[in-house]
Amino acid sequence: MTTVAFVLVSWRPDVPAGMERAVAAHAVGLTKAGHSAVIVTADPTAPHSYRGATVATITALGGTFPCDDITLRAAVQQGRDTVRRELVTVFAREGVDVAVYVDALWGLGSIMPTRPQTRNVLAAHVVGHDTDLRAALTLEPAAVIVPSATVLTEATGRGYDSTTWKIVPNTLLTEPEPQPQRVRDHLYQYGPIRVLARLGPEKGVAALLAPRNQLDRPIEVALAKAPFEVTIGSQDDLLHNCQRLAVDTPGVTIQPGLNWDDVLAWLGGASVVIVPSHAETFGLVALEAMAAGTPVVAHGVGNLPALISDGGVLVPHQQGAAGLWRASRELLSDAVTYRRTSRAAYYRSPDYWPALVANQLLKVVS
Repeated sequence: MTTVAFVLVSWRPDVPAGMERAVAAHAVGLTKAGHSAVIVTADPTAPHSYRGATVATITALGGTFPCDDITLRAAVQQGRDTVRRELVTVFAREGVDVAVYVDALWGLGSIMPTRPQTRNVLAAHVVGHDTDLRAALTLEPAAVIVPSATVLTEATGRGYDSTTWKIVPNTLLTEPEPQPQRVRDHLYQYGPIRVLARLGPEKGVAALLAPRNQLDRPIEVALAKAPFEVTIGSQDDLLHNCQRLAVDTPGVTIQPGLNWDDVLAWLGGASVVIVPSHAETFGLVALEAMAAGTPVVAHGVGNLPALISDGGVLVPHQQGAAGLWRASRELLSDAVTYRRTSRAAYYRSPDYWPALVANQLLKVVS
């Protein structure tokens, strides 16, 4: 049995962000496979456990969420020695064999402590700020893992030697059952189009809502705030902009984000899920939609082409939101293509089930 700790200071259940959901899913996959998982967070609202994983909250970092990179970086540097000692204490108490620092900044990879009994692993879900990433790599982690080949390409383009970095994809939190065909056929005819996104400019929701969609069915958009933001208050500004655009667009409703346990069912209740992102290093919402049998319409950016493949429709980014709406209309006017795409979407998901990805993770980090 191996004990793996995941360090992510912003982690708590139901945070609407890929890294936080990925940590939860990896932890659940490990515990289901008979291993132990520890999630280390600095969020004081986090519970003491999560689905069989221990949750340890460090207090030395201080601060409040949401915050931006600059604020967190200053807090990390100011409290680095105290934070390191607290991490070592947690690792010793929980018998941690492998510590996965989920980001160079937000996962404290830039200050990872040395403990002979613990193997340090840096996870780079994105190629972050050079200040943090170079500091983390200088500490010589035993392995660097990324969720997709997209991150490897971006790292190489930024001047990093990523030849030894390993791909460990993000995973689903649960293993979905196939949807009855009669349910999917009904959704094809009458189901809403849905969008689920974090309130970040790169998610492209405001651009999606700007043109009139000309679709005769509801458009439901779930938006939620994350513990991190580009600048303080930027998430509120974006939410207000999206709400203003929705008022001017017939059939569009904006709702709050979802609890993780509700995501799969909500996405599975859509005719189509649009992922309007301008960049994606993995594409967890797209994966979750496909796992529920819902075709995805998205721009062909980042990892989305490799992830979606024949489980949806890829639109060149230069076609913008108009291209996404046009592709959605065309898919919803062709029953044969829709049914084929829905089936392909579901059958792409088993490659990302928790137990399978947990084994991939252990092979890389052990």
